[in-house]
Amino acid sequence: MSRRGKQQRGVPLRSADEIALSREAGGLAARVLAMLAPHVQPGVSTGHLDRLCHDYIVDVLGCVPTNVGYGGFPGALCTSVNHVVCHGIPSAATVLKEGDIINLDVAVTTPRGWIGDTSRMYYVGEPGNQARRLVETTYEALLAGIRAVKPGATLGDVGHAIQSIAERERFGVVRDYCGHGIGTVYHDEPQVLHYGQPGAGLLLEPGMIFTIEPMLTAGKATTRELADGWTVITHDKSLSAQWEHMVAVTDSGFDVLTRWPDGTGDYPAI
Repeated sequence: MSRRGKQQRGVPLRSADEIALSREAGGLAARVLAMLAPHVQPGVSTGHLDRLCHDYIVDVLGCVPTNVGYGGFPGALCTSVNHVVCHGIPSAATVLKEGDIINLDVAVTTPRGWIGDTSRMYYVGEPGNQARRLVETTYEALLAGIRAVKPGATLGDVGHAIQSIAERERFGVVRDYCGHGIGTVYHDEPQVLHYGQPGAGLLLEPGMIFTIEPMLTAGKATTRELADGWTVITHDKSLSAQWEHMVAVTDSGFDVLTRWPDGTGDYPAI
């Protein structure tokens, strides 16, 4: 039965056809990140990665880079290096070096107006032990949050699953930023917190689509925004990591809409 037009507390419940359109958009965004993977190397600027991203979205995928001009953001790609938590602005002056970790966050809008939004962590050469542990734990937390998604569960269950993994490793969970509903609107309801109490919050129903995008820190979880109005860093300059997938609630559980076309590699499959 079509759920088109129905909502719970302002959260759209999507039909099967609409979920297919969202999956198409998510898959295209995932293709961008797969394309960028071999280019993340020492000596490469984040500005160069942004140009590659922009041209691929426009010329190869035939889509629109959603981030360009969104709220005044200047790039197609958010490039968050080391202690940058999110919304890092790409620049020719920011050159990657051996041992860095970087989050690349991309969004694409298809010709039919559906938006795909996803991010991945990358190592620049060989990372340090703490950096690797942070990145791997953040990925584990993402999977824990995704696996908590099912009809009858709550967003509190999702947040608690993420928070439990982070606290087990004594990493901080950033509370200033969260996941979000997505479809033909970039940032829609619900807000998806990456911490919470079991059984609390919005009750999940089939047809909901949202991102899960935990941000963990190796130190304190407090953040601050730089004067550019976008770049967010950890207050204590500790390392930060983030992963993001789009997820649809199905009749029996979840469907990840931004699966990597190149596979999960050394990371566990979802």
